[in-house]
Amino acid sequence: MKNATSTALTVAGFDPSGGAGLQADLKTFSAFGVSGKSVATSITIQNTVGVEGIHNISPEVVEQQLKAILTDGKPDAVKTGMLGNELIVETVVRLLRRYRIKKIVVDPVIYSSSGKSLLSLAGIQAMKKELLPITFLLTPNLNETEILSGVKIRQPSDRIRAARALIKMGAKNILIKGGHLKGKPQDFFFDGKRSLCLNADRVAGGDVHGTGCTLASAITAGLAKGKSTVVAVKEAKEFIGL
Repeated sequence: MKNATSTALTVAGFDPSGGAGLQADLKTFSAFGVSGKSVATSITIQNTVGVEGIHNISPEVVEQQLKAILTDGKPDAVKTGMLGNELIVETVVRLLRRYRIKKIVVDPVIYSSSGKSLLSLAGIQAMKKELLPITFLLTPNLNETEILSGVKIRQPSDRIRAARALIKMGAKNILIKGGHLKGKPQDFFFDGKRSLCLNADRVAGGDVHGTGCTLASAITAGLAKGKSTVVAVKEAKEFIGL
């Protein structure tokens, strides 16, 4: 297992409120003793109430940021969050492939918790066709799972069909977040062969801003430190419950 000098990179949007996006990711990396690096894909205008505006950064500037980080030494794991549009998705995929990054955690940010669209329709297609094939772990919520897999989730048993569809699209591991389920949230993990239901108590305060970002970045930190996928997921869930 690696020591505290493990590094993780987040490629995500900038949240001025600090509750989500790359700020939340960097705070989480630090909490796990992992050195964090970041590439900004979008400047969002938001607070704890909701997203008021989005200003995607040009693909050229995203590329320059990502190149500068990756040429300085490959991170032990990478997490992607808000990517904005297809040009940014394609840019990120091209560079992650070029530098042969293997531990890629994709939090497929499509809508904000307040319902604002954060990824263009063409961006969703680029994510499905180009990003999923290099994804080590995909962490969608129920709505994102339906959008990416094309499978409607009306009951818990539908999650396995959706997970199988996403595995077929190239992702190696799937963690379908259950925060939007009625009753106690139950996350569903699938690696193509085995499935695992992970129960937890709901985080106090209802739909907490940035919870999905923090969960994915906590998993990324665990993977960066050499933890197995299931252990990284379980420890991240414990961290969220703190």
